[in-house]
Amino acid sequence: MPAIRTWLKSPLAIFTANDIDARGGLVIEDGLISECLALGQQPSTPCQHVFDAREHVVLPGLINTHHHFYQTLTRAWAPVVNQPLFPWLTTLYPVWARLTAEQLALASRVAMAELLLSGCTTAADHHYLFPQGLDEAIDVQVEVVRELGMRAMLTRGSMSLGQAEGGLPPQQTVQRGEVILADSQRLVQRYHERGAGAQVQIALAPCSPFSVTSEIMRASAELAASLDVRLHTHLAETLDEEAFCLRRFALRTVDYLDSVGWLGPRTWLAHGIHFNEQEITRLGAAGTGICHCPTSNMRLASGICPSLELEQAGAPLGLGVDGSASNDASNLLLEARQALYLQRLRYGAEQITPHRVLGWATRGSAQLLGRDDIGRLEVGKQADLALFRLDELRFSGSHDPLAALLLCAADRADRVMIGGQWRVIDGQIEGLDVQGLIADHRQAAARLIAG
Repeated sequence: MPAIRTWLKSPLAIFTANDIDARGGLVIEDGLISECLALGQQPSTPCQHVFDAREHVVLPGLINTHHHFYQTLTRAWAPVVNQPLFPWLTTLYPVWARLTAEQLALASRVAMAELLLSGCTTAADHHYLFPQGLDEAIDVQVEVVRELGMRAMLTRGSMSLGQAEGGLPPQQTVQRGEVILADSQRLVQRYHERGAGAQVQIALAPCSPFSVTSEIMRASAELAASLDVRLHTHLAETLDEEAFCLRRFALRTVDYLDSVGWLGPRTWLAHGIHFNEQEITRLGAAGTGICHCPTSNMRLASGICPSLELEQAGAPLGLGVDGSASNDASNLLLEARQALYLQRLRYGAEQITPHRVLGWATRGSAQLLGRDDIGRLEVGKQADLALFRLDELRFSGSHDPLAALLLCAADRADRVMIGGQWRVIDGQIEGLDVQGLIADHRQAAARLIAG
């Protein structure tokens, strides 16, 4: 039986992330892009379905490379609204330590639904909280990923350096190294999918220099190499972190990363703000990736990622929304807008263009996750697409549709396709009771805070 072919015809504008002319639209077949049509070009053979995209701006599905789904339960919590990272964390840790499997499922569903509605098709989550009773946190998240039909890189995070040993986290949130490594291996063997079209992948992600031991960093790097999976952590987010590394290890952050075997192309780092020129050169030479999280960096007053220097040195650069208690949203298109404006403060308007930033949110983010099957619109890539309409009042009078997405603050996709299947239609997630989810999630958030 021949495969069903769908033509997304004549979009208002299209960003392919690779300069291919696809103004005539895309042909989708077996979940893949089978043709990119130039303006005026027709499909090579008839298509059973034609979607008229003349009122839509088409992007590759956006890719979020750093998040903490569970934090949707502690958004805009008054005690931490005006705190920088370290006191923000120490105030929130005891609250997060009460997290249950049911609350995590709700939090993950909310985060992923919000991402999906913003045009995001692939998300990386950094989950490092495993209090008593939540040993199978990543298993809980896998079920939510499959339910919503998104792609995800679920990172098995960890904290092993508690306050008693000089770290930041309270003791009830840390785990022994052997427990962390055994569960990491279990998750990779059970869930990690390889090759084009993978839906669920697993990475290893000790949380940060101030919450894990050097031993678990080294062991995680060795295990990741043996299992051929990626590595992720927070690094160089704040000057407090830099001071911690100098005090505890007598090393700056990149030297510490190198000392535990993490400086290489398998690794991508969240934030990457406080690097000197030599460190940027070393990161680029190693092919270590950086996830820029502009909203969180502004919210916590952490600093501005040196994006262009990192790119010029050879370090892959992508975007992430970070946790929903330091953003406090899960909207990747709005994150791209923040990246545009924050990076213009550092580099000027001429260098930081909408095309460049959309490239970070698609092609660059895919590179951070080690994927070449998503993030671009070209023949053979996964049919992961985000379609936006420009018919709201905020867009009236705009002239450049691609620029208008960011400059006029588009925040919700009209349609989202993943692997050739529509997951969002007319701004609604197929099969999800959003109002019911909000009600359940609000109750869970109130219970978590109340203790």
